[in-house]
Amino acid sequence: MFQRIVVAVDGSDTALRAVDKAVQLQRLLPEAEILLICVYKHHSLFEASLSIGRPVEMDIPDKVLSEYAREVVNFAKTHARERGATHLRGFVRGGRPSKIIVKFAREKEADLIVVGTRGTHSDKEGMLLGSVSHRVTSAAKCPVLVV
Repeated sequence: MFQRIVVAVDGSDTALRAVDKAVQLQRLLPEAEILLICVYKHHSLFEASLSIGRPVEMDIPDKVLSEYAREVVNFAKTHARERGATHLRGFVRGGRPSKIIVKFAREKEADLIVVGTRGTHSDKEGMLLGSVSHRVTSAAKCPVLVV
């Protein structure tokens, strides 16, 4: 059934609930692999140069964001392992989250994508706002579980 499950994480509580769901699925399907991905928004040097206040040593935003994304993935991995996850890998990518999540799932031949959703918006508002979960569900070629 599901051999490769992609779980998008961003450090939010809903993302951790998505991780929990993937771990529950893995218990039912012990051979399934969970692939955690955190996508950070890519910033160009031009965008970085628009900052009003600049420190003496300016870190490239992509470097800082990718490091933070790595921390998010590591936290999610620890969270998953504490709940019994076995086959588990983490990835960090830069770009537009919905687009990268779908592309990553396709590249990894995922059978399922699990994403969290914002609990404060109704379905109608979510479509108008164009949330990541709505974009992923409309673009993915495999099933998507929105938690």
